[in-house]
Amino acid sequence: MKRAELFFNFIHLHLHLENPSFSCSFARLFKMKQISAQQQINTTAFHILAALSVSHCMNDALQSIVSASYPIIKDELQLTFQQIGLITLTYQISASVFQPIVGLYFDKRPSTWSLPVGMTFTLMGLISLAFATTLTWMLFSVFLVGMGSSTFHPEASRLTYLASGGKRGLAQSVFQVGGNLGGSLGPLMVAAIVAPYARSNIAYFSILSFIAIVVMFFISRWYKTRLQYIFRQKATVKRHVRPPLPLGKTIFTILILLILIFSKYVYMASLTSYYTFYVIEKFDVTVQHSQIYLFVFLIATAIGTLIGGPLGDKIGRKYVIWLSIVGAAPFALMMPHVDLAWTATLSFCTGLMLSSAFPAILVYAQELLPYKLGLVSGLFFGFAFGVAGIASAILGKLADIHGIEAIYNICAYMPLIGLIAFLLPNLKK
Repeated sequence: MKRAELFFNFIHLHLHLENPSFSCSFARLFKMKQISAQQQINTTAFHILAALSVSHCMNDALQSIVSASYPIIKDELQLTFQQIGLITLTYQISASVFQPIVGLYFDKRPSTWSLPVGMTFTLMGLISLAFATTLTWMLFSVFLVGMGSSTFHPEASRLTYLASGGKRGLAQSVFQVGGNLGGSLGPLMVAAIVAPYARSNIAYFSILSFIAIVVMFFISRWYKTRLQYIFRQKATVKRHVRPPLPLGKTIFTILILLILIFSKYVYMASLTSYYTFYVIEKFDVTVQHSQIYLFVFLIATAIGTLIGGPLGDKIGRKYVIWLSIVGAAPFALMMPHVDLAWTATLSFCTGLMLSSAFPAILVYAQELLPYKLGLVSGLFFGFAFGVAGIASAILGKLADIHGIEAIYNICAYMPLIGLIAFLLPNLKK
């Protein structure tokens, strides 16, 4: 960069001596190019956000195949609810423990091809899942699928931040809604392609994995260009990014956010892992119909996610977090005591309220530590998945002992923990 500036100064001086008016035009052109590059950084890259959202949709659709296939896996391998919980725990550990590690690694050593590599893990895991015949083989398969998620989420969240152009809540919502939409499509795909035939049909989803890799190559090319610009800026401008709060208060605030994630994802785990079993046992619906009720809940989470981010940009993330988590409590408390139609309605309302919190929580945390985007994204995605995995294992054991309905009476009180959001400082100031 310095050599380019010296060369420009030499040309500018020569032209000024020869033709002063032409020299001024040349200087303006050079400054316009510099401004254009800066404008690209400050402009929201909607085409990249769309590609990231589509990638997130395909990734989470493939990830949700694991939990959507539980009724089929349970019958074929003659598993208990506790073993189903163990499968979920294995998946969630591989999809959570490694996320902050991956995020921290790529904070220090950015790689433009991390997304396609992560999707390759998912592809191999799904093929293995389709033909697993033992519990150990099944655990290995879901571990591979989880590793794909562990690579995708912190890196894709970092790219979402870079492509936001300052509209971080909006960008995170666009990114997250793709994931929620994909998560809601997974059960429908299983109901249409796997349940009527055989578990081996899961292998057909490897085609979707390959399409996702193609989309990710397009994103990787943009990321490579953006990284080159960032490295040039670092070489010429030494900038220290200061966090908005003192270190002690930052740590305290992150702990509050993690407690909110805990309350949110324990309840979400009860629905994503056991909701199908709940409606089958309590209301005597078929496996295929149970997938439709799960779809209703998951599509609500997609809508809530799309609302939460932009609303946080406008009124402040603290208030979105507060309203979304606490607002879900009345619906969660009523759901175990109503009929099938009201169960579907209340699950929709609960999913809508709870899901609007996560984009606000994640962007709030990224603004607390703006120089550790990968670590923060990996920590919060990883903690969310880890909590869900541990909760699924515990809830599975409780379901074996007390029945599937009992876990919904217990988990209905989890959203009330969201009252702790009152302690969050207002970063909008």
